[in-house]
Formats: sequence, structure tokens, C-alpha cells
Amino acid sequence: MMNSNEIKEMERSILDRFLRYVRIDTQSNHHNPEKPTTPGQWNLLKMLKKELHEIGLKDIDLDQNGYLIARIPSTLPAGRKAPVIGFMAHVDTAADMSGKNVNPQIIEHYDGNDIPLGGEWVLSSDTNPELLKYQGQTLITTDGTTLLGADDKAGAAEIMAAAEYLFHHPEIEHGEIELIFTPDEETGTGMDLFPVSKLHARCCYTMDGGERGTVDAECFNAAKVVITFTGVMYHLGSARGRMVNAVTMAGAFLSLLPQAESPEATDGRYGYYCPLEITGSAESAQLTLYLRDFEIEEIDRRRKVVESIAAVLENIYQGGKISVDFKMQYLNMREYIRKDPLVMEKLEEAAANIGIIVSNEIIRGGTDGARLCAMGIPTPNIFTGGHNYHSRYEWAALPVMTEAARLIGELIVLWGKEDE
Repeated sequence: MMNSNEIKEMERSILDRFLRYVRIDTQSNHHNPEKPTTPGQWNLLKMLKKELHEIGLKDIDLDQNGYLIARIPSTLPAGRKAPVIGFMAHVDTAADMSGKNVNPQIIEHYDGNDIPLGGEWVLSSDTNPELLKYQGQTLITTDGTTLLGADDKAGAAEIMAAAEYLFHHPEIEHGEIELIFTPDEETGTGMDLFPVSKLHARCCYTMDGGERGTVDAECFNAAKVVITFTGVMYHLGSARGRMVNAVTMAGAFLSLLPQAESPEATDGRYGYYCPLEITGSAESAQLTLYLRDFEIEEIDRRRKVVESIAAVLENIYQGGKISVDFKMQYLNMREYIRKDPLVMEKLEEAAANIGIIVSNEIIRGGTDGARLCAMGIPTPNIFTGGHNYHSRYEWAALPVMTEAARLIGELIVLWGKEDE
């Protein structure tokens, strides 16, 4: 579909956009109930809306909850209709590492050696062997003081660059395309208010993956558990036999979680319990716990374990109270995607057409696509070229980012050949 000059131009467009986007601090805040949870996300959403107008799109909607939906009209001959498909990325970055004052480094003609990030931090090919695949090519890294934000600003840049190319080549026949940008994906609540009724799409693809060629059609089931420990307070000098310390109860609870089922002790298809945050005092303490597994039955089992531990500790700490608030965050997208095999068949065909061998992976995490699947729109996940997400060692490979944008274009062409 594209000649070498067009590919180079797309690469420049992706790099320019990506560098603009990552300099905006869009870290989300899971403590804030508002949507979006941080003002920086509004800044990027408004920038994207402006850029979509500049490309020439007319059908653009940014709602009060920070959901941006735009459409590229069909170029099919009169009387022909193809399925509407969508592409989605999220604008927020994780709170695991600072996302303020991101200062990306552009490494042109990478020579295969370790990359100094600044200060004591080094991006080493010993611990990042994937780097060696990109010798002679362009990489983007952090300066070691922040994350980079390729999760998921790489996806946003790729969608925007592909949209620009497609809109300015009306000779390419395709159906209607929906472009979707969401806030607060990293909090697990970004789709809570999503206006799914506005979408026309038969299927959607999230641009939120990693290494070249990886696509994801299966993810964790995810639950969030908030455990509240209520103690009984007395002056410490006269507490004997009467005081119940909420912090002590929380510590006892943590000690009873199986360490063999933690994120640091599992990989592959093994799920886990993850204590994420603990706050409070001797009178009242609160623990946030994540439960993850590929099978919903295992989430149910872990829920029962949490409830059993709470019940046992209430009996041990007489007078203290423990409440357990359980909430599902997202479900494994596997079953939803299997119901429409053409969604993955088109993805594999499109990748093959531009010389990419697809590797089907499982996500030890989730995407907004998992939530959209549960809303009735099958949504697998596609690579973006990013690595080491949520860390100071994050980096992205520009040629892979360009391939991801080309893959978007190829998918659009293939779906345009299908009858609605």
C-alpha cells in the first residue's frame, strides 16, 4: 500500500507526534473518582482533538468524561458497505514511575552497546536482549528520571499517523473507521463511563502492546479488593486486654497471603494476589489488594481465601472488625474474541501482508479492550514497539512503531473488502 518515501514520511510523523505527546504529564490517579482523574489527560485529549481537525476529520466528539471518538468516512463506491472497525489507545500513563517533565532521548543508528540514560542508570543489552534486534535503527529512551510513556502514547501516535495517511489518500477503498482515545486505563476504571452506544464498530483493535509481532487475544480476569480493618483504641499506657490495633491486623492479614501466588513469584498462566497499597492508623487501616488469573474460577477461589482470612482474623482479634469489598475490574477477552474468528484472521492476514509474523501472546494484565469486549465489541491488542513499561528503563523502537501504523492501514484495507 505504501512506497518507501511514504513509509519514511509516516515514520517522521509518528516520531514528531510521539515526542509531543510524551512531554505532557498524563499520569492517572486511582484515588480521584473524577473522570479523567488528572488535568494532564485533558490537555492531551484536547491536543488530539485539535490534530484530528487539522487532518481534516469532521466527525469528532470529546465528551465530558474524557472519551474522544472520531470517524474517518467510508471511501467505498455508492451502494457498498463494509463493517465498521475501530482503533483505540489510552492517553494516561501509570503512576508507578514519575511521568512529569519527560525528556526523551533519540538514539539514531543504535550501535548495539549499552545506552546511558543519565546519572547511574544504564539501559543494557544484557538485560534487554531485544535491543540488539534494532542495531542501526532509531530508538527512543527515557533520561532515567521518568517513565517514557510509550504505554500508550506510542499507540496514540500510530493511530494518528495512520489516520492522517488514510484520510489524505481517498483512492484507498475502505469502510468507516472509528478512532477512540480513552482516559484512566491504568487505574482499571477508564471504561466505567464509556459511551459504547455511540460506536458503530463490529470490532476494534487496541494499540497497546509491546514487542514487534505480538498480538494479544487473552488477558487476566481482574478484581480489586479493598479490605478495611477497624481496631479498638485506648491510651497505649492502659491498652492491655482492651486495645485492638488495626495496623497489626493488616500486617497479620498480609502475612497469611500465599507468597507463592504473588506477582514476583509467578509467570505464564499463573495468577496472583498483589497487595498494592496500605494506609491508616491503629484505629483504622485499609489495604488494597489485586486478584489476577486467566480463569474466573481461580478469581472466585482467591476471593474465598481473602474472605476466610478476614473471618479467622476477626476471631483472633476479638473486638476488631474486618470488611471485604470485592469488585471485578475486567474479564478475560478470550471468549468474546473467539465468537468472531474473522477478527483475528484479518489481523494475521494483514500482518503477513507487510512481512510480520504474528505471535499470539497472553497479557498478564489487561487493556481497555478487555472492557470493550464485555460490552459486545471484540477487541484484541496489537504491538506498538514499546518495552519495559512503567519504568525508567522504558524504550521504544521507531521502526516497529511505523510497522504498527502500517498494520492499522492494512487492516483497514482488508476489512474494506468485506461486505457488511
